[in-house]
Amino acid sequence: MVKIMNKKKICVMGLGYIGLPTSAMFATHGCKVIGVDVNEKVVDALNRGEITIEEPYLDIMVQAAVRSGNLIADTKPHEADAFIIAVPTPITEEKKADMSYVIAATETIVPYLRKGNIVILESTSPTGTVEKLIVPILEKSGFKIGEELYVGHSPERVLPGKILWELVNNNRIVGGINRISAEKIRDLYKIFVNGEIFLTTATTAEMCKLMENTFRDVNIALANELAKICENIGINAWEVIELANKHPRVNIHQPGPGVGGHCLAVDPWFIIEKNPDIAKIIELSRKTNDSMPKHVLNRIDEILKDIKRTKKISILGITYKPNIDDMRESPIIELIDLMDERDDYEVSVYDPYVKNHKYQAKDLIDVAKNSDLILLAVHHDDFKNLPLSDMAKVMRNKYFFDTRNFINREEVEEKGFKYILLGESKSLYRETCLNEVAATI
Repeated sequence: MVKIMNKKKICVMGLGYIGLPTSAMFATHGCKVIGVDVNEKVVDALNRGEITIEEPYLDIMVQAAVRSGNLIADTKPHEADAFIIAVPTPITEEKKADMSYVIAATETIVPYLRKGNIVILESTSPTGTVEKLIVPILEKSGFKIGEELYVGHSPERVLPGKILWELVNNNRIVGGINRISAEKIRDLYKIFVNGEIFLTTATTAEMCKLMENTFRDVNIALANELAKICENIGINAWEVIELANKHPRVNIHQPGPGVGGHCLAVDPWFIIEKNPDIAKIIELSRKTNDSMPKHVLNRIDEILKDIKRTKKISILGITYKPNIDDMRESPIIELIDLMDERDDYEVSVYDPYVKNHKYQAKDLIDVAKNSDLILLAVHHDDFKNLPLSDMAKVMRNKYFFDTRNFINREEVEEKGFKYILLGESKSLYRETCLNEVAATI
């Protein structure tokens, strides 16, 4: 194998959940890295060797990279061998991709480009972004694209909480605007990637990333629709899923209060935006998952319908997934917004990973004080052993609504709670049915 020389100078545009770990990874593998961000607080923190996001072991890697002199931050680009664009691509209220950050980052690097440079888009984007949006901007440099300037898309495919491990070990897709661009981008990532690197076109790489997340979103929508159906007909969706998945070719996903994050809740809309007359299953799935916060609220309304005063709801967890601090597109934030629109609910939240939410309680006892219902919304590991007896003592009504099938029912009920499970019968049908079945066996 040819040894890859890693004395490259790399400019990374955007120091968020992907840009910062990527910067630190290249820097600790011998590259000189300039991390660029418009937020001066992020830049100042990085230059002190500090991080502004939570990710296991990232602080250690950043400190090492900064101390070595290989990683510095600035609010403007520097000349480099390669430019990596890792800025946000959020969704607008009209469910369209907001490409303003990508456009701004691309325009910003044009004056710093030199012959032979590599430009890589890592940001998840609609199909055609590299070919139709980025390339025309880069052509303003005067360099021939694909001959003097090598351009492509290599989407991130990492899981928050395991970003550093997955950056190194996951397989990677590299899509170039031509073959030589793809090969040069591949060689750059070989500096630290141990997984296989597959070459394709830029547009194919864009679609691959979108479909990876759309696949999961569609399957979660199927599970959420199943949960609603099982509630309606009087059985337990979790039991259905467990038994159905014993089939060797079935893998039904798990339901929940909605889908969040910067990928699953956003990427399918990028496909719908470009193919509105075709992407019908994808659109319906997205709408199904978006409906879940309202569905959870409707269930709470049913549970507490006999309480005429203002009802207090204690929400455990508000991030979009467990054991991280990321609240982007969190369905629980959407649920809280729905409650805020009404005058018959008071909300208190506790999330060990979130420090400054407006309804944040100081601890689990505080969040339960005078509460009518505890909503287990995010299955953080911290919630595995709740002080249920102490929480029950300070509550007005002892309802426990588990949207994740995470808490042991028997333990909750032993502490005097009425346990409700998302996706389970609204009646006693299941218990009655099982008793009748048991009597006949």
